Order: sequence, then structure tokens, then C-alpha cells
Amino acid sequence: MSTDMAAKDAKDVDEAEAEAEAEAEAEAEAEAEAEAEAEAEAEAEIESESESESETEDVEERDAAAGEDPPDPAAPPGDGRRWPGIVAAVLVVALLAAGGALFAKGRQLRDAPAASNRALTDSEATTRVAGDVSNALGKVFSYSPQATDVTKESAKQLLAGKALQQYAALFGQVEKQAADQKLTLTTHVVRAGVTRLTHSSAHLLVFLDQVYEREGRPATTAAAQLSVTARLQDGHWTVVEITAR
Repeated sequence: MSTDMAAKDAKDVDEAEAEAEAEAEAEAEAEAEAEAEAEAEAEAEIESESESESETEDVEERDAAAGEDPPDPAAPPGDGRRWPGIVAAVLVVALLAAGGALFAKGRQLRDAPAASNRALTDSEATTRVAGDVSNALGKVFSYSPQATDVTKESAKQLLAGKALQQYAALFGQVEKQAADQKLTLTTHVVRAGVTRLTHSSAHLLVFLDQVYEREGRPATTAAAQLSVTARLQDGHWTVVEITAR
């Protein structure tokens, strides 16, 4: 009985050892196959790189033989000789666009309101309108108790429109006051600046000094500032609107 069991145990051991050896051989064969596949892939990559290098060398040799430089991989596709022409065309278009923009800007400046203001460009006309308006204001705002009629007639000739209407409405009171208080008013234009001038109208800013004299009292001086609009009528500038500032 013990002999049979010992024999059976020995048999089992032999079978286990055989299975272990078979598994080891199978693993060895798998590892060998994996190594063979890796070596094959490495050889394939080496052959591919060799073929690529060979083709590049062949292209360079052909280009050198033809007297041409090998193509630059970073260069854009197409014939490189076309680029100077393309750049020149772009520059022409840019110059034309810039020229058109400058022309349009110049036209805008010519058409702008500032360009039509002769006060900025015509000194002779500016001096004339300033002189006519200064002369008119000096006369219509100067009077004496004995010569109010002269001032009234001057206003009819030198004022028009709204300015004449306002002046006529107020001068009646001034005429009475001048007679009652023996009041004399003398007006001097200190400065007349033309702010806008066209062929038929002008806008001015006028600074005045006015001297008031009452009989038996010291004279007093006052300053005034007026906005004046004038229009060219019959070759002379006539004041049509006066606004105290």
C-alpha cells in the first residue's frame, strides 16, 4: 500500500515537472518571436530612412548638376521667381490706396467750413470789414445833447435789419436822457476781430471804450463787448445785428 502511494506521488511530480518545462519552453518561444518582430521593425525603419536619405541626395545631385539650389523646405510652394512680381503688385496697390485716401482727405479739407472762412485767408477783406463796422459803431454810439439828430441819421445809413429796429426803439429814450442830463457819449472801438467772413456776411467780436460826460460832473469810462453781424450791401458793410456780451 505504501509502495503504491509512493509510486503515484513520484508520477505526479514527474508530470508537474513536465508541465513546468513545457510552459517555460512556450514562454521562451514567445519571447523569441517578440524579439524577432522587434528586430524586423527596426530593420524596416532603418531601410526606410536609408531610402529617404538616398532620394534626397539624388534630388540634390540632380539640382547641383542643373545649376540650381535645392529647394528650401520652409519656403512657400510654387516658383520662387514669382515672389518679386507679387510683392511689386502689392506695393502698387498700397500706394494707390494711400494716394486715394490723401486725395479724399484733401477734398474734405477744401470743402470744410474752415476753408471757406475768408477771415483766415483774405487779410485785405478782413481789414475792410473790421474798419467799416468799427466806423459804424463809433458813430451810432456817440452823441451829444445838441447833435442827436446827426446820430439818428447815421444809424439809418449804417444799420439795417434787426440792429436798426432795436436801435430805433431805444434811441428815443437815449435822446430824451441826453437832453435832460446834458449827457455826451463818445465811443471808441478798441479792437474788432473778425471771427468769420464770407463774400456777403461777417461775424465780429468788438471791444469798446465809452466815455460818459455829464455837465458839471467828471467823465466816467466804461468798457463794452459786442457780437456783431454785418452784411455787404452796395459795396459797404452794414451792421444787421448787435448782441451785448
